[in-house]
Amino acid sequence: MGFYDKHVFFCTNQREDGSDCCNNHGAQKARDYMKNRMKELDIDKHQNNIRINSAGCMNRCDKGPVIVVYPEGTWYTYIDESDLDEIIEEHLKNGRVVERLKI
Repeated sequence: MGFYDKHVFFCTNQREDGSDCCNNHGAQKARDYMKNRMKELDIDKHQNNIRINSAGCMNRCDKGPVIVVYPEGTWYTYIDESDLDEIIEEHLKNGRVVERLKI
């Protein structure tokens, strides 16, 4: 196992030409929300060794916005903070894939 038990990457890509991308759907705001929520719940990197990061384009624009959780390689899409809360509770805390958000 690597340094982190789980590593969550948010595509926060913003295309200069205005074409569809994850950041057009509030990806940076969602990443900031999840990172802060993990700290509020005390399940951040110090307790569960989970890291929340931004990433450039992950070429899943048609499914966006997207995140991927490693080491499992589970891809998710999300609409709002309640979807992110469900990913935190189910996948990051309890190790259960959120099937309804999986892509």
